[in-house]
Amino acid sequence: MRPCFDAAILGLTRLGSPLLDLFFPVPELRGERCLLEEPFCERCGHPYWGEIDGPFRCTNCGGRVCHYAKARAQYLNRGAVREAVHAFKYAGEYWLRRMLGEWIVEGFERHYADMAFDMIVPVPLHPSRFRWRGFNQAEELAKVLSSRMGVPLVRGLRRLRDTGVQAAMGRRERWTNVRGAFGLAGSGAYRDTRVLLVDDVFTTGSTVNECARQLRRAGALSVHVIAVARG
Repeated sequence: MRPCFDAAILGLTRLGSPLLDLFFPVPELRGERCLLEEPFCERCGHPYWGEIDGPFRCTNCGGRVCHYAKARAQYLNRGAVREAVHAFKYAGEYWLRRMLGEWIVEGFERHYADMAFDMIVPVPLHPSRFRWRGFNQAEELAKVLSSRMGVPLVRGLRRLRDTGVQAAMGRRERWTNVRGAFGLAGSGAYRDTRVLLVDDVFTTGSTVNECARQLRRAGALSVHVIAVARG
């Protein structure tokens, strides 16, 4: 029965999320949800467990070239939030898209409500991983933001090689692993644009930094990052 069930889910996914939402309503989520709250690094949003006055940058950002202006998330990647993200990405629970979409909108409103953007760009999946999963989780979240904000979604990046699951890698290995893994998709006009880059989880920043590097090389004026959760 499971292969037939998975095929049905994938078919509804391709037909459109409204049908999937109709047949598979989002279940109630129980458990801990911890907001990403100050104090945190002004660049990457890494939380600081203690008292500190004024803006600061963490040691991870010190001495490293960051191609994005700043990165923010709604929650910390733990408890119920982590379980929901994992179920969405790895267990085929596509109907969680609505819940995660609401969370990323809330994060945008908390951290970027006073800013204007010209386009929303999702972090891309490699084609092989897209075929296995049936959807790109970052793009699904970007669609929700695009609809709410009235800012066009642009599939401006492509993944040139499969970088594997980075969750099993250390910080230095992640940065090395994604170097040169992304390129531009098509001939988009990025010069002097303000880009909002979307991903589901931000951990070391290696992936979004490499994506931002490509967008800045193409002429983007700035790249800001929004995610559901901060690892």
